Amino acid sequence: MSKAHLFSLRLILSSLVLSSLFIHCSLADVGTAAQYGPPFLPTTCFGRDASRFPSNNMFGAAGEGIWDNGAACGRQYQVRCISAAAPRTCFPGQTIQIKIVDRAQSSVSRPSVGGTSMVLSTTAFQAIANASASFINIEFQQ
Repeated sequence: MSKAHLFSLRLILSSLVLSSLFIHCSLADVGTAAQYGPPFLPTTCFGRDASRFPSNNMFGAAGEGIWDNGAACGRQYQVRCISAAAPRTCFPGQTIQIKIVDRAQSSVSRPSVGGTSMVLSTTAFQAIANASASFINIEFQQ
């Protein structure tokens, strides 16, 4: 192999290695989240069974995009706030784990904004964002 070919090969390999350092691979989805408060019962997932709620109050209701005909009930999601309309709404570096306990469309308590990917309990929402926001942009994964 000639020196020119070796140089070209090294240049291509070096470029690939350097460009791979800047590629962010994520398995998470991006969506929106609103918040809701009590009353939470009954839920579409668990009826009036309050024992199915996590004791730390980190739960939410699934929007239509993740509802999956009820299969979302009981799923656990890691959620983090990535942006909002107002600056400094998100708490950087905060990720929470929530359990889906209801369907947003049919929850007893109305969310702060309709049509979001998920609706978080007030406790969960306030763990990742300023409570004054009506909705936030989130990254979430199961």
